[in-house]
Amino acid sequence: MPIVLVGLSHHTAPVQVRERLAFPAPIVPGALEALRQRGLAREAVIVSTCNRVELYAAVEDPQPAILESIERFLVDFRGCPERLDGVFYARTEPQSIEHLFRVACGLDSMILGETEVLGQLKQAYQLALEHGFTGGRLNRAFQRAFQVAKLVRTQTNIQRGNVSVASAAVDLAEKIFSSIADRRIMVIGAGDTGEKTARALIGRGAAALVVSNRTWENAQDLARQLGGRAVPFDQWEPELARVDIVISSTSAPHYILDRGRLEPVMPIRRNEPLLLIDIAVPRDIEPEVNSLDNVYLYNIDDLQGIADESLRQRQEEVARCEHIIRQKVESLLSSPSGSLSRTGSPRPPPTPDK
Repeated sequence: MPIVLVGLSHHTAPVQVRERLAFPAPIVPGALEALRQRGLAREAVIVSTCNRVELYAAVEDPQPAILESIERFLVDFRGCPERLDGVFYARTEPQSIEHLFRVACGLDSMILGETEVLGQLKQAYQLALEHGFTGGRLNRAFQRAFQVAKLVRTQTNIQRGNVSVASAAVDLAEKIFSSIADRRIMVIGAGDTGEKTARALIGRGAAALVVSNRTWENAQDLARQLGGRAVPFDQWEPELARVDIVISSTSAPHYILDRGRLEPVMPIRRNEPLLLIDIAVPRDIEPEVNSLDNVYLYNIDDLQGIADESLRQRQEEVARCEHIIRQKVESLLSSPSGSLSRTGSPRPPPTPDK
């Protein structure tokens, strides 16, 4: 069964569209079951990150009608009523597998060469594997993608420089405030991206750190590790009067901060500048807050400009990476379609560190 891909990414859709079609992890098993019940795919994995929503599937016959049906399924399942002409792309073999390898290596990311997407890809595969939605075809493809990503990381310099959303967010903070050494930081959301951003800020010398998360134990744990202070999730709003930079990366399905809540805080702050970096999809912060004086809001797409500054030094490595990927795609497609290895059944990859 050939592998097909249907999806959208930051290349084709702005964050306003991506957030409408995002698949939070708890709904993914139900979505994959619905896909299977409709007879659209035997095996499937949904990859949903800040920058992409992609469905990889092993199908009997990769005709255009099947690809169109998968696209309609993604839209219908998320209840997205808008016209979405031109935001989706579809790939069949070998382009679908090559795309998967490029994603795993960070070559299709907003920030070229970033490593966070590999962990996200492993989590998406692990979720589908644990619920019985993968088989021989996707197991082989995803596990080979992880191997290629490791090979690219060790044999090229594609990850040289700032190669993560977290590091780009910290660079942005240092552009707004010439130094963050005396700045007070609040991180809302103690997940992977929030944690990495907090660590990067502390590494640059942030004076104080406040962490808030829906799970109180996670907030306490991260604050303890980084020498900061935890506040309950329903008590972080008063902290807006005392911090300089807010990094928000929750999984809330709606805005957690809007203009109505922030506007009364600014006089208390004596209108000192407030930098808001919203790296959540769906977005955490209402865009209208940017119209307030001395409030500076940047979302995940805005980080692209910062990433471009360190792009040139990594572009020379792209050709080397793509040569490796082409070789590995050809090797995968020319190998027997049986087991993944000489020893038999595939093992699931280790769950990425949280």
